[in-house]
Amino acid sequence: MGKVFEDYFSEVQADMVAVCLEYVENEADDIYIYCSYEPEMYAFDVFFKINNHLVHKHHVNEAVNSGSSTGEKVMIDTSTHRQEAVLDIGIENVRRLHEICKEYGREMPTEIKLHYNVKNGDLKGKYRYDCVYSNDEVLLPDDIFDLWFEEVSKGMIWNRYGEV
Repeated sequence: MGKVFEDYFSEVQADMVAVCLEYVENEADDIYIYCSYEPEMYAFDVFFKINNHLVHKHHVNEAVNSGSSTGEKVMIDTSTHRQEAVLDIGIENVRRLHEICKEYGREMPTEIKLHYNVKNGDLKGKYRYDCVYSNDEVLLPDDIFDLWFEEVSKGMIWNRYGEV
Protein backbone atom coordinates (compact mmCIF):
# COMPACT_ATOMS: atom_id res chain seq x y z
CA MET A 1 0.00 0.00 0.00
CA GLY A 2 1.40 3.38 -1.00
CA LYS A 3 1.87 6.42 1.13
CA VAL A 4 -1.00 8.83 1.54
CA PHE A 5 -1.16 12.55 2.31
CA GLU A 6 -1.16 12.00 6.09
CA ASP A 7 2.02 9.89 5.87
CA TYR A 8 3.95 12.60 4.03
CA PHE A 9 2.58 15.36 6.28
CA SER A 10 3.51 13.37 9.42
CA GLU A 11 7.01 12.65 8.11
CA VAL A 12 7.75 16.35 7.72
CA GLN A 13 6.43 17.11 11.20
CA ALA A 14 8.57 14.29 12.60
CA ASP A 15 11.59 15.83 10.86
CA MET A 16 10.82 19.16 12.55
CA VAL A 17 10.82 17.43 15.92
CA ALA A 18 14.05 15.57 15.14
CA VAL A 19 15.86 18.77 14.14
CA CYS A 20 14.74 20.55 17.31
CA LEU A 21 15.64 17.57 19.51
CA GLU A 22 19.07 17.45 17.88
CA TYR A 23 19.50 21.18 18.56
CA VAL A 24 19.11 20.60 22.33
CA GLU A 25 21.17 17.40 22.18
CA ASN A 26 18.21 15.36 23.49
CA GLU A 27 18.07 17.40 26.71
CA ALA A 28 14.45 18.59 26.37
CA ASP A 29 11.42 17.21 28.19
CA ASP A 30 8.98 18.90 25.79
CA ILE A 31 9.33 20.66 22.45
CA TYR A 32 6.91 23.33 21.25
CA ILE A 33 7.09 24.08 17.53
CA TYR A 34 5.32 26.98 15.87
CA CYS A 35 4.78 27.02 12.10
CA SER A 36 2.92 29.55 10.06
CA TYR A 37 2.03 30.14 6.46
CA GLU A 38 0.02 33.13 5.38
CA PRO A 39 0.06 34.34 1.79
CA GLU A 40 3.68 34.18 0.68
CA MET A 41 5.13 34.28 4.20
CA TYR A 42 6.52 31.28 6.05
CA ALA A 43 7.47 31.32 9.74
CA PHE A 44 8.97 28.78 12.13
CA ASP A 45 10.18 28.93 15.72
CA VAL A 46 10.60 26.64 18.71
CA PHE A 47 10.82 26.68 22.48
CA PHE A 48 11.51 23.95 25.02
CA LYS A 49 10.65 22.68 28.47
CA ILE A 50 13.87 21.53 30.13
CA ASN A 51 14.16 20.63 33.82
CA ASN A 52 10.78 22.25 34.47
CA HIS A 53 11.87 25.53 32.84
CA LEU A 54 10.24 26.88 29.71
CA VAL A 55 12.93 28.47 27.54
CA HIS A 56 13.52 29.96 24.12
CA LYS A 57 16.21 28.37 21.97
CA HIS A 58 18.92 30.82 23.07
CA HIS A 59 18.40 30.01 26.80
CA VAL A 60 18.57 26.21 26.73
CA ASN A 61 21.93 26.04 28.55
CA GLU A 62 20.54 27.81 31.60
CA ALA A 63 17.71 25.29 31.85
CA VAL A 64 19.90 22.25 31.14
CA ASN A 65 22.36 23.28 33.83
CA SER A 66 19.66 24.11 36.39
CA GLY A 67 19.04 20.38 36.81
CA SER A 68 22.66 19.33 37.21
CA SER A 69 23.28 17.66 40.54
CA THR A 70 26.99 17.13 39.85
CA GLY A 71 27.77 20.76 39.18
CA GLU A 72 29.20 19.86 35.78
CA LYS A 73 28.09 22.27 33.10
CA VAL A 74 26.62 21.01 29.87
CA MET A 75 27.24 23.35 26.97
CA ILE A 76 24.90 23.11 24.03
CA ASP A 77 25.89 25.13 21.00
CA THR A 78 23.30 27.94 20.95
CA SER A 79 25.31 30.17 18.64
CA THR A 80 23.39 32.50 16.36
CA HIS A 81 24.58 30.42 13.41
CA ARG A 82 23.11 27.23 14.89
CA GLN A 83 19.84 28.95 15.85
CA GLU A 84 19.49 30.32 12.32
CA ALA A 85 20.19 26.85 10.91
CA VAL A 86 17.31 25.37 12.95
CA LEU A 87 14.99 28.14 11.80
CA ASP A 88 16.07 27.74 8.16
CA ILE A 89 15.45 23.99 8.25
CA GLY A 90 12.12 24.61 9.96
CA ILE A 91 11.01 27.09 7.31
CA GLU A 92 12.08 24.67 4.59
CA ASN A 93 9.92 22.02 6.28
CA VAL A 94 6.94 24.41 6.33
CA ARG A 95 7.50 24.93 2.59
CA ARG A 96 7.54 21.15 2.14
CA LEU A 97 4.22 20.89 4.02
CA HIS A 98 2.79 23.51 1.66
CA GLU A 99 4.02 21.56 -1.38
CA ILE A 100 2.48 18.36 -0.03
CA CYS A 101 -0.83 20.16 0.53
CA LYS A 102 -0.78 21.52 -3.03
CA GLU A 103 0.14 18.13 -4.47
CA TYR A 104 -2.77 16.43 -2.70
CA GLY A 105 -5.25 19.27 -3.19
CA ARG A 106 -5.46 20.00 0.52
CA GLU A 107 -5.73 23.32 2.27
CA MET A 108 -2.48 24.43 3.90
CA PRO A 109 -2.90 25.30 7.59
CA THR A 110 -2.13 28.95 8.32
CA GLU A 111 -0.86 27.97 11.75
CA ILE A 112 0.51 24.75 13.21
CA LYS A 113 1.36 24.37 16.88
CA LEU A 114 3.12 21.12 17.69
CA HIS A 115 3.81 19.80 21.17
CA TYR A 116 6.17 16.85 21.46
CA ASN A 117 6.54 15.05 24.79
CA VAL A 118 10.02 13.55 24.56
CA LYS A 119 9.59 10.94 27.31
CA ASN A 120 6.36 9.52 25.86
CA GLY A 121 7.23 10.14 22.21
CA ASP A 122 3.81 11.76 21.91
CA LEU A 123 3.27 14.41 19.22
CA LYS A 124 0.12 16.53 19.28
CA GLY A 125 -0.79 19.27 16.85
CA LYS A 126 -3.27 22.11 16.63
CA TYR A 127 -4.05 23.53 13.20
CA ARG A 128 -5.72 26.75 12.08
CA TYR A 129 -6.87 27.62 8.60
CA ASP A 130 -7.86 31.27 9.00
CA CYS A 131 -5.45 34.20 8.77
CA VAL A 132 -3.91 34.98 12.14
CA TYR A 133 -1.66 37.98 11.50
CA SER A 134 -1.63 38.95 7.82
CA ASN A 135 -4.87 40.93 8.14
CA ASP A 136 -3.51 42.84 11.14
CA GLU A 137 -1.29 45.88 10.67
CA VAL A 138 0.58 45.31 13.92
CA LEU A 139 0.83 41.55 14.53
CA LEU A 140 3.73 39.50 13.18
CA PRO A 141 4.40 35.75 13.45
CA ASP A 142 6.89 36.46 16.26
CA ASP A 143 4.10 38.10 18.27
CA ILE A 144 1.88 35.03 17.93
CA PHE A 145 4.80 32.78 18.88
CA ASP A 146 5.52 34.92 21.97
CA LEU A 147 1.84 34.81 22.98
CA TRP A 148 1.89 31.02 22.75
CA PHE A 149 5.06 30.89 24.88
CA GLU A 150 3.25 32.99 27.52
CA GLU A 151 0.15 30.76 27.39
CA VAL A 152 2.23 27.62 27.92
CA SER A 153 4.24 29.32 30.65
CA LYS A 154 1.10 30.31 32.55
CA GLY A 155 -0.27 26.80 32.09
CA MET A 156 2.87 25.34 33.66
CA ILE A 157 2.51 27.61 36.68
CA TRP A 158 -1.15 26.70 37.06
CA ASN A 159 -0.40 23.01 36.64
CA ARG A 160 2.32 23.14 39.25
CA TYR A 161 -0.14 24.51 41.82
CA GLY A 162 -3.08 22.39 40.70
CA GLU A 163 -5.17 25.39 39.59
CA VAL A 164 -6.08 24.25 36.10
